[in-house]
Amino acid sequence: MSISSDTIVCCQNGEAENGIVNGMMDHEGRPAKRSQSGYWRSACYIIGAGATERFAYYGISSNLITYLTGPLGQSTAAAAASINIWTGTGLLLPLLGAFVAESFLGRYRTIVLSSMLYILALGLLTTSAFLDFQPNELDVLLFFGSLYLMALGQGAYKPCILAFGADQFDDNHRQELRSRSSFFNWWYFSSCAGPLAALLVLNYIQDNISWAIGFGIPCISAAIALLIFLLGTKSYRYRIKRDEKCAISRVAQVFIKAAMNWRVIPSTSNNNEEEQDTVPHLRSQQFKFLNKALLAPDGSVEYGEVGIIMQEVEEAKALINLIPLWASSLGFGIVLSQPSTLFTKQGITMDRSIGSSFDVPAASLQYIIGLTIIIFIPIYDRVFVPLGRIATGNPSGVTQLQRIGTGMLLCTVSMVIAALVERKRLKTALQYGLVELGGGEIPMSFWWLIPQYIIFGISDVFTIIGLQELFYEEVPCGLKTVALSIYLSILGIGNFLSSFLIFIIQRVTSDQGGQGGWFSDNTNGAHLDYFYWLLAGVNAAGLLAFLCFARSFKCCSNTNRWNLVSD
Repeated sequence: MSISSDTIVCCQNGEAENGIVNGMMDHEGRPAKRSQSGYWRSACYIIGAGATERFAYYGISSNLITYLTGPLGQSTAAAAASINIWTGTGLLLPLLGAFVAESFLGRYRTIVLSSMLYILALGLLTTSAFLDFQPNELDVLLFFGSLYLMALGQGAYKPCILAFGADQFDDNHRQELRSRSSFFNWWYFSSCAGPLAALLVLNYIQDNISWAIGFGIPCISAAIALLIFLLGTKSYRYRIKRDEKCAISRVAQVFIKAAMNWRVIPSTSNNNEEEQDTVPHLRSQQFKFLNKALLAPDGSVEYGEVGIIMQEVEEAKALINLIPLWASSLGFGIVLSQPSTLFTKQGITMDRSIGSSFDVPAASLQYIIGLTIIIFIPIYDRVFVPLGRIATGNPSGVTQLQRIGTGMLLCTVSMVIAALVERKRLKTALQYGLVELGGGEIPMSFWWLIPQYIIFGISDVFTIIGLQELFYEEVPCGLKTVALSIYLSILGIGNFLSSFLIFIIQRVTSDQGGQGGWFSDNTNGAHLDYFYWLLAGVNAAGLLAFLCFARSFKCCSNTNRWNLVSD
């Protein structure tokens, strides 16, 4: 297979004649034919691989707090902090993965190599579970080393496979462009459908049969995900290698040159030239300090490189344009870390029986979020979007900003409900004298938790997919993997912030011996409700900031593409 760089050019102008997609090649290095490559025929392999990989990931992460507080003997607060740090690391490493993919390996090779690393990590994790935990330091080191190796593999895998999948749809083809919006919906559908079996079957195996088997099955699943991806190799479209600097290097050069020239005053004769629309979608009136990257030390424009440098400046501005929206979404990232940690600990203390002989594993309650998502996404894609197109004329039904804002509002509502339910749970524990006894199951059904899970799942459909599509659409071709890694960093930093909040609050609210507090190991004597109210406030503040930034946000997506879709 002669592939020198494996990311599709998404920003070519004009549609290729004779069925050839401009700037693309097939797996043998020949010009890619539209009828034989890309589109849904390729995306299906990528979606299938993504679903299987998510099964492997959630097979480990969804019940990790039970393993840490059980066989490893960590406290609730320490276990929640460990999970948040691990998850956050895994969601920040995509920045490194994007740099490697865009600068050296290309997206295809990065996906394959990171998948192999993923499989190795899960194999080591399974080996650690076979060991007899007392626990001793060597076993714990092997366990956490395997976890972070898995995070490294996932960090390179996630932004590349999502960008590679979206790249299979040509910007300049009416039908393919419209379908790409649906791809983001169905990608997230598969990402949630895959973990459902993990949340039901694997959690049961881990809790009742064997942790080693429960970790071994995800390892096999990761290998199957790689196989599915490789099966689609002949159908994918790949980027033709071009003699140009890496997009990341170009953007970095803009910031460096702008910083070096920050005291340089443009010459009067060049002021107007600096503002001209010399490239499509110029936003030179925004972030004008970056325009100084165009200047020579004497204040004149460097004419020999104006075209190239202006394009680079616009790429840098496209990234900066997303930063306010990124920052205002961090509150949502904090909330997103709760279902696999505190929501699960909350459910452990409740009556989870169905019938007389079956108890639902507490970690499997996350199934409700995934089930909500896979039910709601087809409704959204097949009902809401067509109706929205009629009402607004937007091919996606609503704008990405409207979609994200709606999701953040629903997320706040979910946390308010979680706080009210937790208050009810604590009152029930007090009523039946289960606080002083050190915990235990209370006579309150797990069905009380269903509303917060359902609304949380619907908010995911709006916010997560909206963020994915926004960050993919709003940057030039060479920065799409980087932009998606920045989107993932919202979730990663959210986990770190959640861990930090838990640590600070526990230090402040616990006694001198570290006992009690909001996150007491005795969940019936803790105050998770206070924490949920705090998160609701943080997310509401983030929503207000998001709305303010959205009002001044200038979309740099190709306007002509929207006209093409609506023709």
